[in-house]
Amino acid sequence: MLSKISSHWRLLRTLAKNPKFWLVLCGDAVLVVLAHYLAYAIRFDSMLHGPVFGQFTGVLPLILAVKLPTFYLFGLYRGMWRYTSLNDIVHIALATVFSSALVILLLLFGAHFLGFSRSVFILDGIFTFGCISCHRMLIRFVCQRMANGAEGFRTAEPVEQKRLLLVGAGDAAARLLRELSENSRLPYKAVGLVDDDPGKTGMKLFNVPVLGMIEDIGEHARRARAQEILIATVIIDKAKMRRIVGLCQRTQLPFKVLPTMGELINGQVSIRTIRDISFKDLLGREEVRLEQDRIGRYLTGKTVLITGAGGSIGSELCRQLLRFSPALIVLFDASEENLYNVQMELRHEHEEVRSVAILGKVQDLRLLNAVFRQHRPAVVFHTAAYKHVPLVERNPWQAVYNNIFGTQLLMEAAIVHGAERFVLVSTDKAVRPTNVMGASKRVTELLMLAYNSSCWDGAFSPAWQRMQDEVPADMAPLVPSRHATRFMGVRFGNVLGSSGSVVPLFKRQIEKGGPVTVTHPEVTRYFMSAEEAAQLILQSGSMGEGGEIFILRMGEPVKIADMARELIRLTGREPDSEIEIRFVGLRAGEKLYEELITEGEGIVDTHHEKIMVLRGETMPSSSMLSGQLDHLAEQAHALDSRGIKETLRRIVPEYQPDFTV
Repeated sequence: MLSKISSHWRLLRTLAKNPKFWLVLCGDAVLVVLAHYLAYAIRFDSMLHGPVFGQFTGVLPLILAVKLPTFYLFGLYRGMWRYTSLNDIVHIALATVFSSALVILLLLFGAHFLGFSRSVFILDGIFTFGCISCHRMLIRFVCQRMANGAEGFRTAEPVEQKRLLLVGAGDAAARLLRELSENSRLPYKAVGLVDDDPGKTGMKLFNVPVLGMIEDIGEHARRARAQEILIATVIIDKAKMRRIVGLCQRTQLPFKVLPTMGELINGQVSIRTIRDISFKDLLGREEVRLEQDRIGRYLTGKTVLITGAGGSIGSELCRQLLRFSPALIVLFDASEENLYNVQMELRHEHEEVRSVAILGKVQDLRLLNAVFRQHRPAVVFHTAAYKHVPLVERNPWQAVYNNIFGTQLLMEAAIVHGAERFVLVSTDKAVRPTNVMGASKRVTELLMLAYNSSCWDGAFSPAWQRMQDEVPADMAPLVPSRHATRFMGVRFGNVLGSSGSVVPLFKRQIEKGGPVTVTHPEVTRYFMSAEEAAQLILQSGSMGEGGEIFILRMGEPVKIADMARELIRLTGREPDSEIEIRFVGLRAGEKLYEELITEGEGIVDTHHEKIMVLRGETMPSSSMLSGQLDHLAEQAHALDSRGIKETLRRIVPEYQPDFTV
């Protein structure tokens, strides 16, 4: 109670120094008096004299003494009045009802309400609400007009505005139209809307007419002389999105789309967030439901380490983490450029979040030990890996060093320094792998199972013993015999736009006029956006008790040839005629179809509709794996490609290596 009183007192002292507060307060006082006068005037037919006038003047001090403090307590003087919203109007209504009821109660107990008219106080409440609401809206109107006028005065040349036709007449369109109406300096002018609901035709939204149905968008665009189209609606059905995109393409006008809620960290839709349409919009993925409280319990206020922080998944994890307010984000990456980019993004766009950048490789044990020793991360997200299938197939020793031994050392560092959770990001290529990359990721899944506290036998890699012998005693890590770190993996397919995705390659080929090279007419892959993948990784991390491999529901697989055709159409050209699609054959280690589970594995649903979990997994011991990993290390050191593949097949029996490469 004392703290609340102290807080209000500090706020009052701050407000008292603001001249605008006194102007608004005096304005409210005048309006409260006016509202009460109007109530008496209507009730007594404008005749305020004699006893009626005396009663009016007698009750005014009570009205002012109750209503103005009530307005303060309900927060009516804390907002920025130039941004008055519906939420502020609701607060005005609540404050008016409460203060009117309090006045009536005081008169009832003080004077038994003798001689007072009940209708006066009902009218008083209505007029008070109307006057105060109009006062706030007038302030907002004047401030916006002044701001627009000032901008116009500063700019000699008027802003050239494109005539914008909006697809959709719902909440998202309303937010955009409100923004356009409030800021005349934006480079767009809305000239109409189209919608699939025939009942909206002829209606207006912020004085912009709904012209008709989406099906007739070409005719409406011509009549409205539109110069650009914006798809301003949330569409989760891919068939509907493809239909709308097709209709927009026929108009031969440029068109853009609003980002999905997953892309918007703060959830704020704005005209500044619109972007060109991309293939992920055509996937029609549903918005991810996140259990915010559950995720916050293991992330809020914690130090979080992300390896591969500059990559597509790692950088998106950094962005999605922001809403959960971690104490510190440790950015770990071997790529200087990627690390710099994500560091600058966090530093300049999200200044409220602390971060530190570590340039290095996960197989550098001394660096890992120093980072864990200094920052003590509670949660580790391991996204760093070599993932280009053909490159790794021809350089398999790098998969051994980076994907396998780097992951092993990172897991052991998490155990030594007491991390609470370790989330391994895996891939669908680990399922019945036909390439070294997939086999190496399957080995990391086995390591994750072996190091989980429920079956760990205390074995560590020889690298830790060597480091203990090399560093000073006070700096040597203490290798425990038991631990409480929860290890879990998350397995999913391809991420659109990632460094290993075909989408950037296809875009470059289309820009050059083709041909677009596809490996095989029937090759299919699972796809999801980086935003969706990162959100589901965070969700999975909150669900793991240790030793689980979570599988993300990827939806239907997509034919790569169909994807290439869609990307060509998005540029306004026709596949096969204007841009050639050339089939070049499967590359080393590739297969036609990817899978998310191995034959013999069982999956069960979780309480989250987009996440499943494997069951029936055998739990290998770290001691059992260590001998095979020793052989793998020798073969990697000797650059023995065939030997590496043979050892990987012994560790992962379902692996089908290609010895021709």
